[in-house]
Amino acid sequence: MNKKIVLASSSPRRIDIMHKHGYDPQIIPANIDETLPLGISMTDAVMFLALKKALSIEDKVERGSIIIAADTIVYKDEILGKPIDYKDAFRMISKIRNTSHFVTTGVAIIIAGENKKKAFYDITKVFCKNYSNEEINAYLDTDEPYDKAGAYAIQGIFSKYIDHYEGSFDNVVGFPWALIEKEIADISQT
Repeated sequence: MNKKIVLASSSPRRIDIMHKHGYDPQIIPANIDETLPLGISMTDAVMFLALKKALSIEDKVERGSIIIAADTIVYKDEILGKPIDYKDAFRMISKIRNTSHFVTTGVAIIIAGENKKKAFYDITKVFCKNYSNEEINAYLDTDEPYDKAGAYAIQGIFSKYIDHYEGSFDNVVGFPWALIEKEIADISQT
């Protein structure tokens, strides 16, 4: 592929996944208002935010560049984004205890300066073990929960509280690579 790849994110996890698959993207983090329209579904929410991120950096890259943006949420009776503080993180981690929830990542891929735009999503069902309030508090005393949707990282310290999942692990990390790679190939062919 001869097109420049731009990642609209500074997420170390997303950058690592791209590097692992042989891509060295230009990194231009999107800085957008992530307020969602009232009543939006979890799938529409992540695609809306991913597309908003991709479009927000389009004028900062050279025409023809492939821009990739993503947004991840946890859903358990409501959208659980990044916690605003300790109390909010405690609420989120308590809510997913000993039950299942959904992790949805929306991805937008656009070609800068062209009318080629694609938004899609992936969903993984995650099952958590039972854990005590003391275990939650110990987890919340680490730095891990505060910049993560749903206040946890499946690949981090919290992994010991994950029973199992149905779907893509990379999706829960925040970057469903199998789908992304297919869509990069498709959009750069058209």
